[in-house]
Amino acid sequence: MEKNSTSPIRIKSLLILTLVFLPLLGFSQGSYIPYNRDYYHILDRYEILRGQNNPVYRSATKPYRRDDVAAFLDTLASDPVIRSRADEFNLAYLSQDNWEFVSRETPESKKPFLKSIYRRPGDFAHYYSEDFDIHVSPVIYLNGGIEPDNDQNPNRLSRGVVLRGSIDKKVGFYTYFTSSEAFFPSWVKGYAEYNGAVPGEGFWKEYNGNGYSYFSAMGHISYNITKHIEVELGHDRNFIGEGYRSFLLSDFSNPYMFVKFNTRIWKFQLTNIWTQMTADVDYDRGRPTDGRYPHKLFSFHRLGFNIGKSLNLGFFESVMTDKADFNYFNPIVFYRWVEQSLGTPDKVMLGLDGKWNFYSGMQLYGQFALDEFVFSEFFGQDGKGSKRNKYGIQAGYKYMDLFKISNLDLQLEFNSARPYTFQEKNDYQSYSNWRTPLTHPRGANFREFLGIIRYQPIPKLNLTLLGMYQYYGADPDEATNWGGDVLKNRLEGSPTGLFGNEIGQGIENRVIQSNLNASYMLKHNFFIDASHSFRKRTAQDLDSPETTNYLQLAFRWNFTRPDYNY
Repeated sequence: MEKNSTSPIRIKSLLILTLVFLPLLGFSQGSYIPYNRDYYHILDRYEILRGQNNPVYRSATKPYRRDDVAAFLDTLASDPVIRSRADEFNLAYLSQDNWEFVSRETPESKKPFLKSIYRRPGDFAHYYSEDFDIHVSPVIYLNGGIEPDNDQNPNRLSRGVVLRGSIDKKVGFYTYFTSSEAFFPSWVKGYAEYNGAVPGEGFWKEYNGNGYSYFSAMGHISYNITKHIEVELGHDRNFIGEGYRSFLLSDFSNPYMFVKFNTRIWKFQLTNIWTQMTADVDYDRGRPTDGRYPHKLFSFHRLGFNIGKSLNLGFFESVMTDKADFNYFNPIVFYRWVEQSLGTPDKVMLGLDGKWNFYSGMQLYGQFALDEFVFSEFFGQDGKGSKRNKYGIQAGYKYMDLFKISNLDLQLEFNSARPYTFQEKNDYQSYSNWRTPLTHPRGANFREFLGIIRYQPIPKLNLTLLGMYQYYGADPDEATNWGGDVLKNRLEGSPTGLFGNEIGQGIENRVIQSNLNASYMLKHNFFIDASHSFRKRTAQDLDSPETTNYLQLAFRWNFTRPDYNY
């Protein structure tokens, strides 16, 4: 079988048609706001405090559009959920960040530099008119840390540019690029060495022996083709769900090319995503080499709908295939039926997700992703621990203004995936991209508990404490497959038979990790971060626990705070 058989001609034809003809029908449109957990928590917080679903956009599909966020902020301006000084600051900050779309007055800078630079607090330079607007800002991240048992203390320097804008208020655009040199904390470096990939970054080069150098580039064009249908063409990540993790589609892997349609009518939202992903990478002496890597096609759709004012349910389906097939470009077809009708062994997954704002300030949420299922083996005693029952499950709870303390927010989350979930028996069909999982960083064969406390005691200061416990099974070598590594073939290297497979099988590992971070916004989108991470791993193949402490100080400007909680 020819592994790299995705037709580039078909995909390019689709992109050309999308770019040339659809903008002609465009309606008012803004670019998308890059997914940032700190930023998006503020937005989700006020929806939960209201105790009802967001009236402007559906929060399950991220990222959000700037004009939608601005419309939501306008509804908050006179809402009682804005009650503390920190809330007022958040509203002003988010409004300034999306000033070209909010209907309320947002102040200009009191003392712009040379009268033309930083005329707005959030834009290094900008031009705005009814026909065209553009916003340009620098991107800088500089951090230094201490990890006593690491041969090289972690540090990182990233610098680049971010640019966004719109044309005729119909076509939104966004581009972002940075160049980075980094020495990672020990567990992140170990993860990168095992997978051969820096999480979230893709191609890399060796830097000063044990460091990494890489270039990041993301961008998109977006527009409405009707009043209710919007389309985005981009090279970026997507995130589906309400949790810290996602079993549907997360932001953990490298950015990828995609076309996304969002259809919003009445209480329904249909999201379709068609992507071309990197199936595998060629290496020379453990390093990525130049050349054309094999590709695969990933198609995803989710139908979400509101039930009443506080409940939202979503049903999703996805297919991963090594061959392009126009049957999968149908936005409303049932992929599983198509896959069976074609007689292909493509990897199809389905499931559901939901959230319930059951009380003002409180939310329950969850996901269920089904890889494979046999009814008799799931419910029958003879089929206990069947390898064919593969699924991931998430359950979470959010409580805003915990104990009625303003801006003290709690999040609890449980995640679990059975062995061999997201693996596949055919080459280039695993639920992965650029050798990293498309969902949870751990892959499968694990259980995880997360607790997150966020506190904003004064307007410009945010404190975040995250605690994590993981229980998982690891492989002793490359040839053995206990079901956790999504890159392995599920039919090869398994020490077990069809039955008797349980979470944690293999080399049993337990990880306890905490991260305490303090972020102070010195200027608009310019932060000073101080954080401490503690990590302890115990395993059957370790004589004593593996313990590390990591202390770091960072400066970031228009840069998303890195997440090493895996």
